[in-house]
Amino acid sequence: MKKVLVLCTGNSCRSIIAEALINAKLEGIEAKSSGVRASGKVNPSAKKILEERGIWKEEYHSKTIETLIDEDFDLIVTVCDHAKESCPMFPKPIPKIHVSFEDPDGKGYEAFIKTYEEIDSALLPKIEETFGV
Repeated sequence: MKKVLVLCTGNSCRSIIAEALINAKLEGIEAKSSGVRASGKVNPSAKKILEERGIWKEEYHSKTIETLIDEDFDLIVTVCDHAKESCPMFPKPIPKIHVSFEDPDGKGYEAFIKTYEEIDSALLPKIEETFGV
């Protein structure tokens, strides 16, 4: 099982959506997400889209990087430019990829649908390619 950490700034929208999509669609890959400055909450529209798509899990919540820093990950994915720039050092070297998505927070529900679809079509194939799946 390959382990992926998805990083964003607040861990309330993009990284939560990416975590859920990876866990639902990429066999043999487990994802967790966190924020470099976690908001402490999942955006209700992000949760709604994941519920509508049948991939929401109650264990999804906004976390800080400190809660996951000691876990062994095979890949770190940053989904916003701020997370890429402020990605912390991990105890051992871990490959990183960056695919930035516009933050849907504060926008209409259509923005969350667009973000979901972009993560599905742009990020998931890149992760598969990285792992040679």
